[in-house]
Amino acid sequence: MNAPQPVVKQGRKWDQVLDGARTVFMRDGFEGASVDDIVREAGVSKATLYSYFPDKRLLFLEVAKAECRAQSDAAVAQVVETEDLRLAMTLAAKRMVRFFISDVGMQVYRIVVAESQRFPELGREFYETGPARVRSILRDFLQKGIDEGKLSIDDMDLAVDQFPELCKAGLHMPMAIGIREKPSDEEVDRVVESAVDMFLCRYGAGEYARTSGAA
Repeated sequence: MNAPQPVVKQGRKWDQVLDGARTVFMRDGFEGASVDDIVREAGVSKATLYSYFPDKRLLFLEVAKAECRAQSDAAVAQVVETEDLRLAMTLAAKRMVRFFISDVGMQVYRIVVAESQRFPELGREFYETGPARVRSILRDFLQKGIDEGKLSIDDMDLAVDQFPELCKAGLHMPMAIGIREKPSDEEVDRVVESAVDMFLCRYGAGEYARTSGAA
């Protein structure tokens, strides 16, 4: 099978196609979304859609990348508005984890894993737009905590990898391989709050050194 052609981001109907596709994918998922439904929702012809996206996977991944950016921006906004380090980490992590385990988040993850060996450019592009962007945002946030004397981190690369994994513990992987149902909001809260506690027990400084969330 030939690798799909890269998406060309141009033309006045680009946003129109993406908006229509987002509505259909969010409603019906990747497998349930038909091209007929997408073009009807977007108000474009099949020829227009295929001129931008010759493969439904490319369209889905483009929608998913836009959603990742939106979720990342929203998480950053929460962090910026919150002075308390623990609360900022908790709010941002809960938002991101809920996206990771959402229907769209899980579908994206499964598709990227399934297709990345045959089409590594898809995995690479998604990683740069999604996980790598989140990693960069987290690095900046943690560095700010270090500069303010709230954190003490000797290995930043390790720390920025550890925190997201702690926040997804027991949630993401079991869902990805289909051995558990979507967790409740209460379970997500429990996992994230414990992850923040563990992270601050290891890296907290000043008033955040060896503190727990019990107070």
